[in-house]
Amino acid sequence: MQSAPLSGIRLVEFAGIGPAPYCATLLSDLGADVLRIDRLGTKGPAARDVHCRGRRRMCLDLKRDEDQRLAVDLLSRADASIEGFRPGVMERLGLGPERVLTLNPRLVYGRVTGWGRDGPLALRAGHDINYIGLSGALAGIGPAEGPPLPPLNLVGDFAGGSLFLALGMAAALLHVQRGGDGQVVDAAMVDGAASLMSFFTGALEQGWDVGRRGQNLLDGSAHYYRCYQCSDGQWLAVGAIEPQFYSELMKGLGIAESAWPSQRRESWAQGTALLQDIFRRRSRDEWCARFESTDACVTPVLEYDEAPEHPQARAREVFVEASGVRQAAPAPRLSETPARIQGPPPAEEDSPAAALARWPKR
Repeated sequence: MQSAPLSGIRLVEFAGIGPAPYCATLLSDLGADVLRIDRLGTKGPAARDVHCRGRRRMCLDLKRDEDQRLAVDLLSRADASIEGFRPGVMERLGLGPERVLTLNPRLVYGRVTGWGRDGPLALRAGHDINYIGLSGALAGIGPAEGPPLPPLNLVGDFAGGSLFLALGMAAALLHVQRGGDGQVVDAAMVDGAASLMSFFTGALEQGWDVGRRGQNLLDGSAHYYRCYQCSDGQWLAVGAIEPQFYSELMKGLGIAESAWPSQRRESWAQGTALLQDIFRRRSRDEWCARFESTDACVTPVLEYDEAPEHPQARAREVFVEASGVRQAAPAPRLSETPARIQGPPPAEEDSPAAALARWPKR
């Protein structure tokens, strides 16, 4: 078994919130040696903050000439960097890519913003809800009679931001390994969220009727693709789209075949009312036991603290304990060069001398 795929890669992370630190965590799990640069006087991440696991830490005042020179020295020795500030911040600090790539032409300079680095909104504040609202993603989530519902901050910050930045960083690092130059990886959450909507925008371009919020096959409107409350107040997720799975669902619910609601849109409301009544007659666990050996696509809606205890999660070790903290295992899984958690969030600071000694000049 070989070392992790990014072993030997040196990454400078300029501390922020949301997508940048999560991207750094993903790259750390894949083997990168991550040094987080915090503002001077900033407390380190909490000991159980797994969002910041597996890196080292240093505090600098990047407005001070001495600390700025140290940051430049570290970037000249690094393979990659990540920052998530508003456009222009790193340039004003003298750490923008035009300067740094001149000093280190092989550097992969990762940047993640909400709106992107140009356009009329580039300098405006925003959060996940704003970025996915502009991308078209938010409009499709929630009931027809209510407001759109933000899916936590998963779609903009972490899917549209962190994951697209990580993909771009990996691709750019591969380009350097093949003899190419370093470059800027410009990841915008609005770009990533729009890309995530490709299935739906592509369907519209093909003339499909995907339906608006509250009328869409995948937004909880169809009676065979939604959540139902059980007698104990807990919830089940039902995803029986294909006819063979729908058949399993109807049989498991004890509905006579002659009474099965059609899967056509005009029958969704009738089907929902019928299934709501039936699911309320038993507890969540009773229904799970009934559907356990079927392909009805019925699963429990687990709370955060329940998810690690599910047999599937246990069998696959979706969650692991590291440094005394239960947390999600690294993903995805590589057969020959597996990812691993490199350590807890950094409790101590590296000194400049220690950081430079760890990363000698190449």
